[in-house]
Amino acid sequence: MRDLYSVLGVSNNASSDEIKKAYRKVALKNHPDKNPGDNEAESKFKEAAEAYSVLSDNRKRQQYDQFGHAGVGMGDQTQGFSSGGFHHMSMDDIFSQFGDVFGSDIFGSIFGGRRVGQTIRRGKDLRVTIGLTYSEIVTGVEKTIKIKRLEHCITCQGSGAAPGVSPTTCQQCGGAGRVRQMSQSFIFQSVVERECPICKGTGKVITKPCKSCSNGLVRKSVSVKVKVPAGVESGNYMRLDGQGNKGETGQPAGDLVVFFEEENHPHFVRDGENVFLEAVISFSMSALGTSIEVPTIDGGKVSLKIPPGIQSGQILRMRKKGFPVMRGSSRGDQLVRVHVETPSGLNKKQKSIFEELESKENKVKQPYRKIKL
Repeated sequence: MRDLYSVLGVSNNASSDEIKKAYRKVALKNHPDKNPGDNEAESKFKEAAEAYSVLSDNRKRQQYDQFGHAGVGMGDQTQGFSSGGFHHMSMDDIFSQFGDVFGSDIFGSIFGGRRVGQTIRRGKDLRVTIGLTYSEIVTGVEKTIKIKRLEHCITCQGSGAAPGVSPTTCQQCGGAGRVRQMSQSFIFQSVVERECPICKGTGKVITKPCKSCSNGLVRKSVSVKVKVPAGVESGNYMRLDGQGNKGETGQPAGDLVVFFEEENHPHFVRDGENVFLEAVISFSMSALGTSIEVPTIDGGKVSLKIPPGIQSGQILRMRKKGFPVMRGSSRGDQLVRVHVETPSGLNKKQKSIFEELESKENKVKQPYRKIKL
């Protein structure tokens, strides 16, 4: 799958203006009207449109920079196009969304007057939260979730019209979806363009609505696959392009915003890429030193060497046993805080041993010290 910045030929720190200019250049070069019958050019044109749709949106661009293709719903694709994305859209749909990039009349003057005036009504975005275990976060995981969203009606194929009846061209706007209203003052004359009040910007009028749906849409339960990258944490989210509510006929779908939530772990506490664990050892183990087995977030156990004379509260570092860094090759550390448990309820023999030990111990040189807050 090609990097979106490479598709437009810009660096990953390119400005919004640079991205816009690069998209304009690629789109004009590969425009289907300029390259009739060239499937490769059309494919590049749509690929550039999809890249621009992500990189021109600050929120989507941030998700892409953080999670890669998976962050914008492109992680499960092999051909560079997200599910329901621009690869399956018509040229007019693309022009209607990004026509402003080329100027108001660029397509009309260069490519034979192809312009679309209908109002764009995306389907609404949906939001869902996924709980993840520490072991799932370490390796990354693919989850299948069920959501309820608006889908195109099977009865009318999403048209909103009764079977056998086709929507008709709006007579008010002539199918443009917008009307012009002229106002005349004593000195000036002005023309205001607004959405057609009859067809609501669609350019079509339904004389006999479908009885099975509302505007061609019905609510259904669907399954969606989410490819969760390794290293995510609570508060991170991914935007799956086109996986929200479907739009009305000819309109793009909304997005599915997936938030991640870490499930509580019985032993570990997370701090970014690092994890903390407390290990309890006996007084004699702290004095003599030992080796203990400690769990890791991978689900296994490893041996940890406790040096002789370790103090309660001291922290031992286990390198690269923490969480992976997103879109990187490094890992955080596992930090083990040692807690020395003071024995209680001693029997006579144990008490005698400690009394003997106390008599032979050196006195503490500095019995008092300042607390570090």
